[in-house]
Amino acid sequence: MISSLHGRTALVTGASSGLGIEFARELARRGADLVLVARSEPPMQALARELREAGRTVHVRPADLSDAAAREALATGLAADRIAVDVLVNNAGFGVFGAFADTPWERLESMLAVDVLALTHLTRLLLPAMRERGFGRVLQVASTGAFQPTPYYAAYAAAKSYVLEFSYAVDAELRGTGVRCTVVSPGVTATQFLDVSGQKATWYQRLTRMQAPAVAREGVAAMLRGRSGVITGWVNALMAQGTRFMPRRLAARVAGQLMRN
Repeated sequence: MISSLHGRTALVTGASSGLGIEFARELARRGADLVLVARSEPPMQALARELREAGRTVHVRPADLSDAAAREALATGLAADRIAVDVLVNNAGFGVFGAFADTPWERLESMLAVDVLALTHLTRLLLPAMRERGFGRVLQVASTGAFQPTPYYAAYAAAKSYVLEFSYAVDAELRGTGVRCTVVSPGVTATQFLDVSGQKATWYQRLTRMQAPAVAREGVAAMLRGRSGVITGWVNALMAQGTRFMPRRLAARVAGQLMRN
């Protein structure tokens, strides 16, 4: 288990709002310097000022992670500036709520580009150097939606299922290298997620909603302990693991009822 990240540098994607900000704060609290990555620069600059006042070195890298060329440029720029990333937090992502057949393809494509392609690509870009140095931590952000088919979030839940399975597989490949890959699966969190997805909070979401700092603490703690995965919150863990004992058809119907406004 690692207790401190002093002398280490962590890159956090989606660091302009919500969980991304809280992951950055939690990593800084544990001593890490930061590379903040997101499309919107002003919120990252404000966060950078806060973290620098706490004694951390912070680099701000605006980038549209849905663009493969931007991801390549980010990695190239870090190498040129001799910034070695020891911790990668693939937090950037968003959901799209609504019946799949009625959702504009452009919105679904944009979601998949960030939630699946960007996460996979950044992991591939930064992981080899971690392995070469013999130390690294990758924290992938999935969702409790990854554990069952979820009507009205059909593509989003499927994307997070990919993140879940991908992360466990990569972690198994990394055994003995000094590098670990951890996947954190939050439930509903008090961020802008629902506003962006286009959903009003249901009774179930209001009942189980967690605060973002608590989710970030659990995720980072699991990563530093070298765990392969963690579901944040005991209610979320109970619900997510409970779906393993349901036929998929039934799990989909139950999830659909819980998501319906």
